[in-house]
Amino acid sequence: MNAGPQKGRQTPSRRVLVIIGSVRARRIGPHVAEWVAQIGRDVVDNVQFEVVDLKDWPLPMCEEPGIPAIDDYMFEHTRAWSRKVAAADGFVFVTPQYNWGYPAPLKNALDHLYKEWAKKPAVIVTYGGHGGGKCGRQLKQVLKGLKMGPVTVRPTLTLTHDQIKENTGTIDPVAAFGKRDAKLRKAFRQLAARLSGARLGTWWWPW
Repeated sequence: MNAGPQKGRQTPSRRVLVIIGSVRARRIGPHVAEWVAQIGRDVVDNVQFEVVDLKDWPLPMCEEPGIPAIDDYMFEHTRAWSRKVAAADGFVFVTPQYNWGYPAPLKNALDHLYKEWAKKPAVIVTYGGHGGGKCGRQLKQVLKGLKMGPVTVRPTLTLTHDQIKENTGTIDPVAAFGKRDAKLRKAFRQLAARLSGARLGTWWWPW
């Protein structure tokens, strides 16, 4: 029997995409991203957090003949990616660190567009043997180039040598990274403040 709408529940007015930065065949990115998204749901009210896997959005390298800033896209998969990103109010990038940088598919997904990213807040969450701080700093620079507003708190999640060597493609994020929960929550509170500012029409320039 349908009990009807429950009191006190609101339809989320804002949408945040939690983007998995790795497309490697055996990866822990989906597990980490789902955990991060759930923390976002716990912290931020009236916002829908949707996990987006770049594996589901194959974007060939440098295929579009036009300049992304002009947004005259030739291919439907680019136009679909454009609609997806344009409809979001903010982003959380969950990415591993590869050789002190972040994965090429994430850079490619960012570079396919331009205006769709602009003036939107973002959280950067990195993971790796050293937490991913180096790739986080690189990603922050690129997001600023796209006129985005990354929050100041950048959670870094450290993997042990044994976890990296095992390479099982699975992980229990609570057991592995639970101690970083407080920093993630702080980052999400900053994201919530940025989203509220955007909703009120008070834009902020974080640099």
